[in-house]
Amino acid sequence: MGPAVSGYPERSCKAVGVFIISSQSPKGPAIEALSFEGALKELEAIVARLEQGEVELEDSIALYERGQTLKAHCEKKLKSAEGRLEKIVMGAGGPEVGERLETA
Repeated sequence: MGPAVSGYPERSCKAVGVFIISSQSPKGPAIEALSFEGALKELEAIVARLEQGEVELEDSIALYERGQTLKAHCEKKLKSAEGRLEKIVMGAGGPEVGERLETA
């Protein structure tokens, strides 16, 4: 096993990619501070951990809750990026005559 990380006992930490996921506490960096890519990587690590099926029930619930929050954060970031791109594409004058703006 690796060294203790962030005050967690040595036996409770597992490295997944660049993230440390503790079996005692699934908390990581503040979600609001994460980039889309950072949140997605952490979400993928949580999914992998839950799919292994070796997490205790309470920890699974906490991981699932953080995963849901990460998912919502990613969706918010994507929606924001979509809005920014739409402004760039439409420009100051709006869509060209006869041009249709497709929405998802």
